[in-house]
Amino acid sequence: MALQIPPNCDLTLGLTCVDKSTPGTTVWQMRVDERFLNPAGIVQGGFLSAMMDSAMGASAVSSLAGRRAFVANTEMKVSFLRSATVGDLLTCTATVLKPGSVVSFLAARIVDAEGRLVATASSTYLIKDRTE
Repeated sequence: MALQIPPNCDLTLGLTCVDKSTPGTTVWQMRVDERFLNPAGIVQGGFLSAMMDSAMGASAVSSLAGRRAFVANTEMKVSFLRSATVGDLLTCTATVLKPGSVVSFLAARIVDAEGRLVATASSTYLIKDRTE
């Protein structure tokens, strides 16, 4: 299976990686558009969760130090702290808290352009070596 970079999920959300200079940490941005709004006119939580999942997955991969592996989110806890709406520029920082050879623990946070905390997440990622 060939890997597409960036993956379709990131393209759909309009995610852009703005910093991956530190292994185990990545920073992503997304400008909110009307496709992500719920009937109340604010970003539906699943889109914020997807942003943090993509960022944490990339951070998990970046911590592997050249090891060829797939990572998969096995569980994720999300807290929504502030609403976001059309035009907001969201920045997500995801960090490996504890790397492992089979399981890694990560955290992510999304802030708006004013630096106000919008959402946080913690997650566990399974690491599986690629055989190709």
